Amino acid sequence: MSSEQDPSNALPTQPEAAGKQDNPEVPAWRPPKITKPRGSSPHVEKALTDVRSKIYSRSVTGIFARWRVILVVLTQAIFYGLPWINWNGRQAVLFDLAERKFYLFGMVLWPQDVIYLAVLLVLSAFSLFLFTAMAGRLFCGYACPQTVYTEIFMWVERKVEGDRVARIRLDEQPWSLRKVRIKATKHILWILIAWWTGSTFIGYFAPIRELGMDLFTLSLGPWQWFWMVFYAVATWGNAGFLREAVCKYMCPYARFQSVMVDHDTFVVTYDHVRGEPRGGRSRKIDHKEAGLGDCVDCSLCVQVCPTGIDIRDGLQYMCIGCGACVDVCDQVMDKMNYDKGLIRYTSGRAIEERMTQSQVRKRMLRPRVIVYIALLSLIALAFVYSLATRTTLRMDIIRDRGVLGREIPGGLIENVYRLQMMNAAEEPVTLTLGVEGAPGLSISTAQGEEKSIRLEAASNALVPVVVRVPAGELEPGLHDIVLRVDSDESSGPGRKVLEKTRFYVPQ
Repeated sequence: MSSEQDPSNALPTQPEAAGKQDNPEVPAWRPPKITKPRGSSPHVEKALTDVRSKIYSRSVTGIFARWRVILVVLTQAIFYGLPWINWNGRQAVLFDLAERKFYLFGMVLWPQDVIYLAVLLVLSAFSLFLFTAMAGRLFCGYACPQTVYTEIFMWVERKVEGDRVARIRLDEQPWSLRKVRIKATKHILWILIAWWTGSTFIGYFAPIRELGMDLFTLSLGPWQWFWMVFYAVATWGNAGFLREAVCKYMCPYARFQSVMVDHDTFVVTYDHVRGEPRGGRSRKIDHKEAGLGDCVDCSLCVQVCPTGIDIRDGLQYMCIGCGACVDVCDQVMDKMNYDKGLIRYTSGRAIEERMTQSQVRKRMLRPRVIVYIALLSLIALAFVYSLATRTTLRMDIIRDRGVLGREIPGGLIENVYRLQMMNAAEEPVTLTLGVEGAPGLSISTAQGEEKSIRLEAASNALVPVVVRVPAGELEPGLHDIVLRVDSDESSGPGRKVLEKTRFYVPQ
């Protein structure tokens, strides 16, 4: 009898198997247990691979590449050149932390002016909101220090090692004298740029001409050495090694930009309606008749991307909006005799509704953008007006708590005050003291009977003064008075400061 007909070879039914089991509670037949292999999901593995892999971006030319070069030159000309500009015999921009003075051309700011720093931060935040709502991460792609220094370092790398394919081949080669020479040359140039950047950075906080001599003689202070080395190493590490990792994994702006970008925001966008289905083809065929879109699937847009993303997968938070993929795609479209703009700056709504660029621009002034512009304009106007009308003369009154009030020879009641005087102007000033609020009051400096004070340019002074009144002129107790200082007109328009205080008459 064949095995197929032998009942002993047939699978037992579940009740029969149950009877043959030693433990009747456990069935003899059960479905096979399927266990998932241990390990990360494909998405996690791909993310980890992307972190570990090095991106070899390809050089590209075009209108947006030229704009990046212009912005690199402009921002670095300002950064490296600003500390060397003189203004009225001093450094034009200097944040003197030791003296607690900030010099900005003809303006001197003191710690009491910290409100201007707060307003400036608010202006920066609203500007970032406005630019992001209108055109995405333009700051990241063209003016961010990380992007700017990465562009500089990559330019050096291309000049020393070659373009993308040459760099890949060089890294795959075993170490040799030629490879060591090329790598050493690149890193020496990187370190020189980073050192120059760190030296310029501390030149904003100490006179840069003196720093140059101190650096030449190796006589910098410990904190100056620390910040110069720290900033140089940070520049070398971020622009030379981390590069796109800072934009993709460390920059917080990349994470919250999605809340500021909407369907009408101008961003670098792939026209999937026109480009799909993608695929290679000859220039001689009619690709539309072949059922193909305009995208030839050359992957050049991925090769030129500094963060290594594929813009054809849609808008991603890693995209810094540099427009490199726009330049290279337009070049490919020219070679294929297709219309440019397969990848372009436009909005998601324009792609879906097939809107023209002029129609898209009309939708840029939507309510949220108008609100940002209005708030930014109001704050900016208030900021400029406040700076233009700020007084350069200030006075704070400190009571002498050791002697509230006393009677001195000559039948006079005397109170002692200390005036914290501050001159934020660029020229010295002579001040005249005055007092108001009660009959018979007189004021003079504590050192003598003078009523004038001289303050040097951009300086402050603690001046003891005495206020006297004839005994019996005022009732015992506290009386409100006003101390006044008036500047002479020899150094500019007259300025006056009034501060309230109290005069104490003892019993």
